[in-house]
Amino acid sequence: MRNLLCYLLIPLFGYFSYSQNKSLLFGFEEIPQSLLVNPATPMHQDYHFGIPFLSQIHFNGGASGVSVYDIFGGSNIDLNTRIRNQIYKMKETDFFTVNQQLELLNFGWRDRKGAYFSGGIYEELDFIFYFPKDLAILAWEGNRDHIGESFNLGQISGTAELLTVFHFGINKKVSKKLTLGGRAKIYSSIAHAKTTNNSGDFITTIGDGTTNIYEHHLVNVGFTIQTSGLISLDEGDPAKKFLGRALLGGNLGLGFDVGANYEINRNWSLSASLIDVGAVFHTKDVETYESFGNHQVDGIEFLFPVLGVGDETFEYYDQIEDDFDDNIPLITQNESYVQFRPVKFYASVSYNFGEPNGTNDCNCLNGNYNDYKWRESLGLQVYSIARPKGPQATISAYYYRKITKSVSAKIAYTVDQYSASNLGFALSADMGWFNFYFTTDNILRYQNLAKAKNLSLQLGFNLKIDKK
Repeated sequence: MRNLLCYLLIPLFGYFSYSQNKSLLFGFEEIPQSLLVNPATPMHQDYHFGIPFLSQIHFNGGASGVSVYDIFGGSNIDLNTRIRNQIYKMKETDFFTVNQQLELLNFGWRDRKGAYFSGGIYEELDFIFYFPKDLAILAWEGNRDHIGESFNLGQISGTAELLTVFHFGINKKVSKKLTLGGRAKIYSSIAHAKTTNNSGDFITTIGDGTTNIYEHHLVNVGFTIQTSGLISLDEGDPAKKFLGRALLGGNLGLGFDVGANYEINRNWSLSASLIDVGAVFHTKDVETYESFGNHQVDGIEFLFPVLGVGDETFEYYDQIEDDFDDNIPLITQNESYVQFRPVKFYASVSYNFGEPNGTNDCNCLNGNYNDYKWRESLGLQVYSIARPKGPQATISAYYYRKITKSVSAKIAYTVDQYSASNLGFALSADMGWFNFYFTTDNILRYQNLAKAKNLSLQLGFNLKIDKK
């Protein structure tokens, strides 16, 4: 069992050692994709067009309780001991998470009244799985040294979904100080799986000795897995099914984003947004698995009788399986269910200063959307996302500077679930109509990425066009 768990942990730590939210993008007005984290972000161009499939390439994930270096880094401690130490160090609220987005289409334009419209399509993969600490201890050490202890099966919790998002939004400066924005979304789910709010305990006790020394108990088991888009994948062409579901042929849902940007005075401003307030309604290709009950095993006495002609297994072992199914049956249903999207909250307060870097050709009759922009900003940002075991939050301090008329940069120091020393960097550069942007975080770990519990990368290419 130890060897099996070790082989499972190696790719797990390797795959999930990357993470970040999009705080670096929040409020970065030179990047059109900042509208996706706050639909009220002021835009200073008249049109923008994302280069298809290249306008936003985003990947993040994370392991909140352990890094690759914690397990496989240079040490005089035995590998098995290091794994055991990390299992006991981690908590059941620690998690592994991955979020990936690929933008297929993005565009925007300003109307004659100064409102900025934008829309597009992007694909998103979102995954989170919590660390089942009790089951990890049981798998690694067995139950011999844990007689009478209860192992919580309810620690198993996670969700995974792959979907396409179609969106269209608007923002407008409604007064000299306030800009409001909103975005409507249609979700087309490709595949989804969820198991949360589970319960049950596994306990080993000393038996009466008639069958075995030990008795094993499954107590108050309540386990549910909801899936959609999975059971039919072995029928026909999976690639064709995925494409059809991505183009509004999957389980559909509705959602919205809202945001606001308020200029307190000439130097101070506030921004906030709610992203992905909505749900997907799973009605097609749905299957739910449920198990409830209690079960006791008084040990197993291995018997090896001769198999009869046509027998596939021993009747003795069939009886063991039948007893388990009678006490904790697996029920399969095809009922529809609703999956709420993980709502994100962003907010920031900033102090803007430095000689203004503006265009001096403010078209005040059309809404002041080319007003002066300060060269530098200092601010604080907060971010939170709703997750099955409670919200996950971060706080960042940042410095923004418009280096030249065409180049802007942002650096942020973030405290999150992964570390208290996450330094991130973002850059936007305009070359004529062509715009390139790049964001990453945890740059202090670049000397040895194995020590990073989180890392992310996002980049994209756009065309930004002004009528002038």
